[in-house]
Amino acid sequence: MSERSRRLTTRGCLAMLALAPALTAQAQPAGGEVMTTVYGPPPSDLSGMPDGPEVDGIISARNADKMKVTAEDGTGTVIFISDATEIKGSKGLFGSSKTDTSKAALINGLPVTVKTARWGNGLVATQVRYKAKDQKIAKMIHNGTAQGFAEQTAATEALRSRMGDIDKYNIKATTNVYFGVGKSALSPQAKGELCATASQANAMDNALLLVVGYTDSTGSADANQRLSEQRAARVVNYLQQVCHWASYRMLRPTGMAEADPQASNSTSYGKSQNRRVSVNVLVSKAVDGM
Repeated sequence: MSERSRRLTTRGCLAMLALAPALTAQAQPAGGEVMTTVYGPPPSDLSGMPDGPEVDGIISARNADKMKVTAEDGTGTVIFISDATEIKGSKGLFGSSKTDTSKAALINGLPVTVKTARWGNGLVATQVRYKAKDQKIAKMIHNGTAQGFAEQTAATEALRSRMGDIDKYNIKATTNVYFGVGKSALSPQAKGELCATASQANAMDNALLLVVGYTDSTGSADANQRLSEQRAARVVNYLQQVCHWASYRMLRPTGMAEADPQASNSTSYGKSQNRRVSVNVLVSKAVDGM
């Protein structure tokens, strides 16, 4: 892909993110995301409600009294937060770190474990647990410190503010990893390429990663959107957990379904080139070369 094509594709990704709607309480299509048809504020008394599943993941969207928690496999679950929800932060060594037990603690980018109860067709959190050190990193992203990120919201406010400024970044490199038909599992080759990319980016001062998932043209638009998001999430998790790429140095991943094909979808080979995740290494022009 040429330098100009990579720049246009990245600009398109950020524009799509900037227009993403906030979470609603309306039911969504099945397949990888649990939504709710319940309206109104969640109950303040959760006693006697049937148990729901325990959900582990990262808060990927936050809006008023609900949050979306995205698991390692890319599955997203929307969970309501009640006044009765118990919010617990584990302290640091010797219990010296202060933790926030208010709803304000639950911000984008925070890894959490959530115990839930069933409320109508949805879920409400009975307990949310997080680690103090994880919240410190999430706050750096949320408050705009460290890498200078703006506040992130359910509609990815961080990227909304940067959407018009993508030309202020230099795209230093793009690595594509490829997937089987309908799959989001990483091949051994892809795993090696991801850690090599992380190592290359880590050698650059102030480098950020933008991860974008794609599919070929097979399947419905909704199915392809979910699959592209799952592929992007799988790559992000591997970069962070195995390749040790810091979460605060990564822009929010996204899925672009069958948009921006690398090759024609009319051939098997072309489709194989379009089933990919692109990992873009970005450096602000303001600091590039410093």
